[in-house]
Amino acid sequence: MHAPEQIDLLTLLGTGLAVLGSDGRVLWLNPALGEMLDVGPRTAVGQDFSVLLRAPGFAAQLARTVAERHAFNLRGATFGVARGRELLADITLQPIDGDRVLVEVHPLASDLAAAGTPLSATLRGFAHEVKNPLAGLRGAAQLLERRVADDDLRQLAGMVIAEADRLAALADGLLRHGGVARLAPVNVHELLERLESIVAAEAEAPVVRHDYDPSLPDTIGDADRLLQVLLNLTRNAIEAGAGTLILRTRVEHGTRLGDRTVRAALRVDVMDDGPGVPDDLRDTLFQPLVSGRADGTGLGLALSREIAIEHGGDLRCTSRPGETIFSLYLPMERS
Repeated sequence: MHAPEQIDLLTLLGTGLAVLGSDGRVLWLNPALGEMLDVGPRTAVGQDFSVLLRAPGFAAQLARTVAERHAFNLRGATFGVARGRELLADITLQPIDGDRVLVEVHPLASDLAAAGTPLSATLRGFAHEVKNPLAGLRGAAQLLERRVADDDLRQLAGMVIAEADRLAALADGLLRHGGVARLAPVNVHELLERLESIVAAEAEAPVVRHDYDPSLPDTIGDADRLLQVLLNLTRNAIEAGAGTLILRTRVEHGTRLGDRTVRAALRVDVMDDGPGVPDDLRDTLFQPLVSGRADGTGLGLALSREIAIEHGGDLRCTSRPGETIFSLYLPMERS
């Protein structure tokens, strides 16, 4: 059985769509849903959709849709998809001609909300290029760690290995489409201490000062991804010629994050005394492939904001000569 010709137009939509037979097998699936489920549309055809979606009870809901010829919605349901990931989504089952059913999948999880952005597409290609150099870097650092006698040099080699492992994990879990954040309690001040130790090892490291709110509770997030955001911000400041960095933490009340206002948000400010953001970059600062440096990739800030949004937060910037502040916002309550 073939899907109607008109269905070709639906391949252009970002909404995940599938046409199922009454037995639950996939007759057609659009690329957007293929990306969500991490399966090729051609590979999916003929497979049991409830197996692809790992959705207990889906088959019974499908049978009811076919029997009653009535649309049904599954709201805020969590489904297993590929490689242990979970997908939170609203799903609509709509009977169409014959005994076929149109399925719409509307992801609610923030890690999939931006899956169709140009940044994500760029990073999926970039991941393949970065993994081999990282493996070589790690291998060289391991040889140095084993061969040098100086404890300080061994410690630096160990730091290179740890950073290579972290970046490789980011390549696997973030740059490749479908990576999901590994959420756990994060002490933001411990994260900033880790950041400071890495910055201290940089060439021409700036002076780092603190202005912390010690009463801040742990937040929920992926520590490695949040560290990547902070590293991107500090390294941008260093490359811009900053001599002093101030790391500041605060609680901000009644903050607008995306389409909602949260009662309280944790704010981490990275402030530098560099020359400031050029006027011609202010409106496009967080767009992919936009850089103020000739050797820049234009991915760091775009990636950083995507990570912030993935955590339900945001990344913002205010800048004037002598004072640039990047503020990472994270909600203190989970939606």
